Amino acid sequence: MKKILTAAALIAGFSTVTQAQSADLNSLLNKVREGRVAESSEHKQREAEFAQRRAEQQQMLDAERRTQAQLEAESARLEEQRRANETEITAQVQIRRDRLGQLQELFGVLQQAAGDAKSVIQTSHVSVDHADRLTGIQTLVDKASDTAELPSLDEIRAWPTQMMLEAIESGKVVTFDKEVRGVDGNTSTIKLTRIGDFGLVGEGKFYTLKNDGAVEELQRQPAGRFMSTVDSFQSATSGLAAIGVDPSRGQILNLEVEKPTLMERVDQGGVVGYVTLSLGAVGVFLAVVQFLYLFAVKAKVSAQMKSSTPNTNNPLGRVLAVYANNKNVDVETLELKLDEAILKETPALERFLTIIKLISAVAPLFGLLGTVTGMIATFQAITLFGTGDPTMMASGISQALVTTVEGLVVAIPTLLLHAFVAGASKSVIHVLEEQSAGIIAVHAEKEHGHAA
Repeated sequence: MKKILTAAALIAGFSTVTQAQSADLNSLLNKVREGRVAESSEHKQREAEFAQRRAEQQQMLDAERRTQAQLEAESARLEEQRRANETEITAQVQIRRDRLGQLQELFGVLQQAAGDAKSVIQTSHVSVDHADRLTGIQTLVDKASDTAELPSLDEIRAWPTQMMLEAIESGKVVTFDKEVRGVDGNTSTIKLTRIGDFGLVGEGKFYTLKNDGAVEELQRQPAGRFMSTVDSFQSATSGLAAIGVDPSRGQILNLEVEKPTLMERVDQGGVVGYVTLSLGAVGVFLAVVQFLYLFAVKAKVSAQMKSSTPNTNNPLGRVLAVYANNKNVDVETLELKLDEAILKETPALERFLTIIKLISAVAPLFGLLGTVTGMIATFQAITLFGTGDPTMMASGISQALVTTVEGLVVAIPTLLLHAFVAGASKSVIHVLEEQSAGIIAVHAEKEHGHAA
C-alpha cells in the first residue's frame, strides 16, 4: 500500500513539472513571434528611408552635374577671354614700344647709370652718415628695368641728387656719433670721423666699412707712424693736420694691416732662420766686444808711445819691458825675445776674428739650407693639394725667401765687422812690430859702436 502511495505521488509530481515546462515554451514562442513582427516593421521602415535617401542623392547628383556643366562653360569662356587678353596685351606692348621709341634706349642707359651709382653708394663712406641713400636709387633701378611701369621725374632725379651728394661729401671731413663694432664683436657708440670717401677714424684707431653697412674696427691697426696722427687729426679744429689717407677706399689699408710684422717674418723662417739669427747675434756680440777691447788697447798703446817708461798695462809696454830687461844681450837674442813677446800679445789682439769670419761665411749657407727645405715643403704641398690654391704653397715659399734674407742679413754685417776688427788688430800689431824693429836697430847700432 505504501509503494502504491509513493508511485502515485511521483506521477503527480511529474505531471506538475510537465505542465510548467509547456507554459515556458509557449511564452518563448510568443516572444519569438512578437520579435519577428517587430523586426519586419523595422526592416520596412529602413527600406522606406533608403528609398527616400536614394531619391535625394539622385537629385543632388543631378544638381552637381548641372553645376559641372555650368563651370565647364565658364572655364571655356574665361580661357577664351585670357587668349583675347594676351592678344590685347601683346598689341598694347607693341603700341607702347612704338610710342616709346628712343625713350627705351634712354631708360636702358638710365638703368645702367643707376646700377653703377648703386654699387658706388653701397661701398661709399659717405653712406655711413647719410642713411637710406639706396632707397631712391633702388626704386629707379627697379622701374627702369621694368617695362610695365616707367619711373617718374622725381624718381629719376634721385640718381643725380645722390651723385652730387657723393661728390660734395667726398670733400668734407665730418665727425659724428656712430655705433661701431670692435674686434671682439661688441658694439659701442664713439665719435667717428669720416675723411671724405677715403676712410674712417675714431679714438685713435682706423675703421672700415663692411658690405652690410656696418662700421668695424680693423682687425689689426696699421704702423705706428699712421696711428700717431689719428688723435691729432680728430682734435684739430682749424688749419691742416696730417693723417694717413687711403685713396683706394680701403684696399691699400687692408693690405697694410695684413702685412706681417717683423716677428711674423722671423717666424716664417722656421728653425733654420732662428739658428741663423742666433749665430748672427753671437758674431755681432763678439765683434763689438773685441772692437771695444782693441779701441782701449790702441789708446793705451798711443799713450805708451809718448812715454819712455814701459807700462805693462798695454802690449807695447810689455814689449818695451822685455827690452828693458834684456839690454845687455846680443842682437839676435834680443830679436828672438821681442818676437816672443809680440807672439804672446797677438792671440789677445786677434781674439774672436776666426769665429766672426766663420759666422759670416756660414750664414749664407744656412740661408741656402732654408731655401732648399722651403722649396721641398712647397713641392710637397703641390703634390698633396695641387696648384689650385696658392695659399697652400705660401708657407714653403715664405720660408725659402725669408731664410735667404736672414742669411744675407747675418753675413753682410758680420763680414763688415770682421774687416773693422781685423783692421784694428793689425794696426796694433803693426805698431808692436814697428817698435820692435826700431829697438833692434838701435840695439844693433849700439853693439856695433861698442865693437868698433
